[in-house]
Amino acid sequence: MAATLVGLAFFAPSHDYLYVPNTATPVASKVTVQGEKPHAPGPGALYFVDVSIRRATWAERVLPFLRPDGASLVPKVDVVPPGSSFEASREDGLREMARSEKVAAAVALKQAGFKVETTDKGALVDAVASDAPAATKLASGDVIVGARGRAIETPEQLRSAFTGVHPGADVTLRVKRHGKVETVTIRTVESPSEPGRAIIGIRVAQAADIKLPLKVDINLGQVGGPSAGLPFALDVLQELGTNVDHGHKVVATGEIALDGSVGPIGGVKQKTYGARRAGADVFLVPAGDNAAEARRYAGNLRIIPVTSFQQALSALGTLAVK
Repeated sequence: MAATLVGLAFFAPSHDYLYVPNTATPVASKVTVQGEKPHAPGPGALYFVDVSIRRATWAERVLPFLRPDGASLVPKVDVVPPGSSFEASREDGLREMARSEKVAAAVALKQAGFKVETTDKGALVDAVASDAPAATKLASGDVIVGARGRAIETPEQLRSAFTGVHPGADVTLRVKRHGKVETVTIRTVESPSEPGRAIIGIRVAQAADIKLPLKVDINLGQVGGPSAGLPFALDVLQELGTNVDHGHKVVATGEIALDGSVGPIGGVKQKTYGARRAGADVFLVPAGDNAAEARRYAGNLRIIPVTSFQQALSALGTLAVK
């Protein structure tokens, strides 16, 4: 009986999590655009790729060979911020996905020549490092509308507001949260990548009101997070008649901003496995650390680093048409 109980406990959930690869999925069936053109027959398609996140068993935690191929063990603090819950983090991810869908549509429609109306509303907090000074003061979804007595409408203005701040000094921010504006004071620390620069440990995006000239519906169900922004934008443009994939199986990942820039995402190892499983010809990945990590697991899969939507289109345009 004791041995049975020990065995059962060994396969009970631990405190840590696993990132598990999912096979990349075609985007076209998930995207509907008003006035979209029929798809030309051919081998090409655009794909997004996501990652499953689940609790690791104690066995998987201590015996790596029991984990699914391509999976990574991740500490709970990196999945569920202190004071939060897995369910709350999942809801944050769904909100990020909803914002990503609208931004991707705006970027694609602008590229197609449509007029898209946007109004800057502040610096949207995308993520907060769990060990950062801001961890107990800010949360994903907050919008910073003021910093050090200055109005903030863009992430660039927020960065500029930190000019001249010495690491260790306090900064006062005005934050819009649940429809109300609050004032918070946060102690800065020195950036590990930029000596002498004061930071508070957050990643921000553009908060904006967006009015689209066409109806665009993107539905990934319960998939969360902003990392499908790039493939969304690519597919919206293709739905409108532009030959984006050029006959290739193209998997893409990357958070997209209103200016078309492509930012880093998480789970790159698992997403590279997912692209390979789908038989992709190329995998578009944010340039820098993301692309470097993707190459470690790519095998024969071609990795294309990109920093912007326009660069992604240009790179795909150089592929030989199948």
